[in-house]
Amino acid sequence: MARFLFLCFLFSIIVSQAKAGDAFSCDNSRGNYTTNSIYDNNLKTVLSSFSSHTEINYGFYNFSNGQDPDKAYAIGVCRGDVEPNDCRRNLNNSIGYLREQCPNQKEAIVWGGDNTLWYSNRSIFGIVETSPTKYLILTRDASDADQYEEALSNLMTNLTEKAASGDSRRKYDAHSVSDGNFGIIYGYVLCMPDLSSQQCNDCLLQTISEIPLCCNGKMGGNILKPSCRIRFDPYRFFNSTIVLDPNATPPEPPSLPTSPSTTNSTSSGHNKIRTVIATAVPVATVFLFLIFICIYLRFRKLKQMVEAGNGEYDDGDGDEDEDEISIVESFQFNFDTIRVATSDFSDSNKLGQGGFGVVYRGKLPNGQMIAVKRLLKDSSQGDVEFKNEVLLVAKLQHRNLVRLLGFSLEGTERLLIYEFVTNKSLDYFIFDPIRKAQLNWQKRYDIIRGIARGLLYLHEDSRLRIIHRDIKASNILLDNEMNPKIADFGLARLFVIDQTQGNTNRIVGTYGYMAPEYAMHGQFSVKSDVFSFGVLILEIITGHKNSTNIGHGNDAEYLLSYVWKSWREGKAINTIDPSLNNVSANEIMRCIHIGLLCIQENVVERPTMASVALMLNSNSLTLSIPSKPAYFYGSGTRSLQDMQLWAGHIDSTTSSESKNTASNTDPYPR
Repeated sequence: MARFLFLCFLFSIIVSQAKAGDAFSCDNSRGNYTTNSIYDNNLKTVLSSFSSHTEINYGFYNFSNGQDPDKAYAIGVCRGDVEPNDCRRNLNNSIGYLREQCPNQKEAIVWGGDNTLWYSNRSIFGIVETSPTKYLILTRDASDADQYEEALSNLMTNLTEKAASGDSRRKYDAHSVSDGNFGIIYGYVLCMPDLSSQQCNDCLLQTISEIPLCCNGKMGGNILKPSCRIRFDPYRFFNSTIVLDPNATPPEPPSLPTSPSTTNSTSSGHNKIRTVIATAVPVATVFLFLIFICIYLRFRKLKQMVEAGNGEYDDGDGDEDEDEISIVESFQFNFDTIRVATSDFSDSNKLGQGGFGVVYRGKLPNGQMIAVKRLLKDSSQGDVEFKNEVLLVAKLQHRNLVRLLGFSLEGTERLLIYEFVTNKSLDYFIFDPIRKAQLNWQKRYDIIRGIARGLLYLHEDSRLRIIHRDIKASNILLDNEMNPKIADFGLARLFVIDQTQGNTNRIVGTYGYMAPEYAMHGQFSVKSDVFSFGVLILEIITGHKNSTNIGHGNDAEYLLSYVWKSWREGKAINTIDPSLNNVSANEIMRCIHIGLLCIQENVVERPTMASVALMLNSNSLTLSIPSKPAYFYGSGTRSLQDMQLWAGHIDSTTSSESKNTASNTDPYPR
């Protein structure tokens, strides 16, 4: 079983792609090849050898295969702080990415964040190549450019001397130096280890000499060349260098089996065909069998996880972590690319801040606008939310859900990259006395229906049933046409299709939007999202936050209580936002009715999102009479202080009846 899991993992990393945004170069001057040509087969053989030679533990691979003129050469090298398994995985990701970006060029190169991959139809071993060159520049200026450049020059000179003295396994060094202004410059240099000391020294010195040309006065930059590369930054981006055995010598590059396409055969054409078939059929059979086993094991593990943990992903063991990493590897962005895209996460690009991080606007090199969520480093829930968001959202495709483009990890930095949604969040409009006028009733109605469609997809139409658990106005983004998109899946829970509810030991979310059974007892289901949606409907219609006390003194009432009592007394029209001018009053009153059905205290009485969607799209459907909402003030069951607590005015733990061991919530809607 362990062998099968290993093969599954190996297969997953081979077919995954590299980090979106990595710098690369396709060299058309070296010629092109066609799929399944002799060169293509030689190249596949040499590239597949990276993952098979696990005895190489120093991060440098150089192989060749075939006969001229179709011989393929490949080099892969990782930074000196990258573990061997991570190095092989990242290089395999770069292989998939480069083959996609340069589908028929015989020579190509990609510079990953911690590795370089280069292949060609000419010998590239032991030679110095300084072209092509790519620059990645941090736009932030040093406060004292002259002093910064002097410190940087000293750092790079020292790093070059140490890297060039390395052996044929590694020519790399990384360190830091004070910039003279209470700051630190971090940097590294790297050469292809098969260069001589003099070649490495010459390549690095030329690269360093280009710093004033590309990065004059800037606090960070990457200069990328085929044979060497350098990087400097005002923050630490590397780990401790892995120490190699000084007494060990690197083995000679293993000889690879010659590709059948390059051998001279005296057999007849029929024998060749029989040989190919005899080889291909068993290989294809095994390949398909492995895929089937991988799928079976994955689904069985998912089921076990759901049964053992009520659907929540645990940290688990190493095999599970590797499986999860392999799923999302193809969505990984280069951290430098995102940092440059956001102007080093400048305040001018800041879109907002929530309980788990700050969101920035960014622009990729291809011109695409993105939204980058930078998770807080000290967030107690950050690791869980990051894993949930990547694993869940990456699988979701719906017009009313914000699309996850990818993620980035470097050191303690964790980023989520989303499509950029133009018009901020719903709360930016409906709770502002001026901006709310931009949302007439038709737009608000379309927003309500769009949110309903998105929730229905999560609950019933996606491949996995997903409970969002944090539906609120600030998590509804609006595009340029004011279409709603549900965002922020950091608290989402995954269910198998026939599972309808669960319990949690940790209450997370935003008071006021929480269903009572969840806030008090940790019980959640699709009906928990329905409750939050009902609160949102009433906020959209009234223009009031759910935490608002409507009225004064002893007459002050919580929004849900106020709307329900007004509806019971036939005065619900008084709750409508005055900026709507009672346009389409009947339709608005029907929506109030639907909202009250969603917030009923009894879970069973609340409709499903499928029923809600039907109610919103069919005026002829008769609606049932709603019972009192949760947190209702006036029934004698709870005081106004209790309701204020639930609405988020007072930060406290849940009641003694709760099963949760900790309450970690946002006390106010973001």
